[in-house]
Amino acid sequence: MLEVTPLAIPEVLEIKPRKFGDDRGFFSETFNAQRFAEAGVTVPWVQDNQSLSAAKYTLRGLHFQAPPFAQDKLVRVLKGSILDVAVDIRHGSPTFGQWVSLEVSAKAFNQILVPKGFAHGFLTLEPDTEVLYKVSAPYSGEHDRGIRWDDPEIAVDWPLGGGAPMLSDKDKVAPTLAETPVMFTYDA
Repeated sequence: MLEVTPLAIPEVLEIKPRKFGDDRGFFSETFNAQRFAEAGVTVPWVQDNQSLSAAKYTLRGLHFQAPPFAQDKLVRVLKGSILDVAVDIRHGSPTFGQWVSLEVSAKAFNQILVPKGFAHGFLTLEPDTEVLYKVSAPYSGEHDRGIRWDDPEIAVDWPLGGGAPMLSDKDKVAPTLAETPVMFTYDA
């Protein structure tokens, strides 16, 4: 049994798999296609990605892939914690340009489902954070895109504690949402 909860933008979901524990530790099916389908999540996952961020306040994002390599993402944390952010970039959506966030952590044992049409990023909240995520399309460098993490029109409230995030060179020069061509449209 999965616990599936829509966030403030309802297409973005928090997912909590069941965890069975005893004196040895625990066991969990973090992904089971049949159980996900029974919960209404029928994404065909094709690739797993894993990242390690050594430093607290490492920020990865806001990333997405353009069609036809657009990706749904199912994100979970193996060690540490992140603030995971999804930004609606579907033109015509009632929540276009808005963002939603969820703290995802090894301790909470939760996951976040970020669908196609959303830019995705996360900020590590502690050092040595490991993130594992499934994607529904393979990586394509030619279709790899990003939006500035600090775009003032989106105004994500990153909890940086007064400091600056650690960013990749690519993320430092990403365009704003207004500078990004239309790649996704909202289907009501």
